[in-house]
Amino acid sequence: MSDMLLGAMALMLVLEGLLPFLSPTLWRQVFARVLAMSDGQIRFVGLSSMLAGLLMLFLFLN
Repeated sequence: MSDMLLGAMALMLVLEGLLPFLSPTLWRQVFARVLAMSDGQIRFVGLSSMLAGLLMLFLFLN
């Protein structure tokens, strides 16, 4: 189980590193937009991301 968790974390780091590697200018623009968001908007994005991830886990593991 810990191997799967480490693999998932490693894959997350690879995916999160793609945008800054491929297009640093776009990454800066996206980051600037996130900094301009309110706390509530950021929390909503985080919640949506977590729910989408849980849904994907449920669909793929069943």
